[in-house]
Amino acid sequence: MTEFIPAATKFVALSSPFAMKRGGALHGARMAYETWGTLNAARDNAVLILTGLSPNAHATSSEANPEPGWWQAMLGHSKPIDSDRWFVICVNSLGSCKGSTGPASIDPANGLAYRLDFPELSVEDGANAAFEVVRALGIDTLACVIGNSMGGMTALAYLLLHPGSARSHVNVSGSARALPFSIAIRSLQREAIRLDPSWNHGDYDEDHYPESGMRMARKLGVVTYRSAMEWDGRFGRVRLDSECREDDPFGLEFEVERYLEGHANRFVRKFDPNCYLYLSRSMDWFDLAEYASGNVSAALARIKLKKALAIGVHTDILFPLQQQEQIADGLRAGGAEAAFLPLPSPQGHDAFLVDIERFGPAIADFLAQL
Repeated sequence: MTEFIPAATKFVALSSPFAMKRGGALHGARMAYETWGTLNAARDNAVLILTGLSPNAHATSSEANPEPGWWQAMLGHSKPIDSDRWFVICVNSLGSCKGSTGPASIDPANGLAYRLDFPELSVEDGANAAFEVVRALGIDTLACVIGNSMGGMTALAYLLLHPGSARSHVNVSGSARALPFSIAIRSLQREAIRLDPSWNHGDYDEDHYPESGMRMARKLGVVTYRSAMEWDGRFGRVRLDSECREDDPFGLEFEVERYLEGHANRFVRKFDPNCYLYLSRSMDWFDLAEYASGNVSAALARIKLKKALAIGVHTDILFPLQQQEQIADGLRAGGAEAAFLPLPSPQGHDAFLVDIERFGPAIADFLAQL
């Protein structure tokens, strides 16, 4: 996969060796990040954004890179996360292929891509790497950590492992542990990749690439990112025009199938399969209960914050509402002024990316109170 890194992306060298939770260490590793706004003299107006599995650090446009980012409508001048007030940092996850060190990166020990020699990756590793970025920027305490989806997991690990590192937290469609349904879906996605003969135990190249496996993995993901309500309202049972159908008795027949096919084809060559496997598995392994004798709520109560907000939507089947409610309850038990906000968006897990009319005011109101 050819790596594309936006022009505004900067890098922080991680401590070397960078110890990994499940064993092993990285040498000469780096984290990719971007920033917007200005850090004030007190260095107390910084907001950290931690992303889901696939985004890069380019959350929104900037002078250095005017291309729209993955959260363009949420972050910037006079937007809900207002870069006129906040110094905003977005990091690309450790283990990704969008600038931060991951399985597709070169191992300095032998000059070859890590592939499956990359150490086992945990959400906690991503949290510790993000913490090093913040410290490298000279920030002792963040005003807020905002985590979306997998980033919501990373944010909780960040706050638990680094007490006093932030005053507040917004958890957006995140969770304190992986649930069986989510694990099952991600397991199927990984199996689709691994069973593609071109995956070849992680040893592939541009000419021998597990395209079918990645397409299937992406389609499975997209199905769970949205809701049955949206699929029905958006596509119904609309069929393709006969001339659009492939010459295949079991080929694409419905508009919803073509939508999934388009999504998959846009993704497959833009994300490294091994990175996908590592990041996906790190989410399945994550369980904050490990830090409190098996009790998730007790682990959440160990996180000390002034304010917190956990947001989710009724139609999210991947990170269901009870997980955001659990986060709010646990943080409240730890002394935070914590609120739980269930939203009626029809757009499922991906609602935070597209339903800005609902998510925008909620996040803006929270930040305005800091």
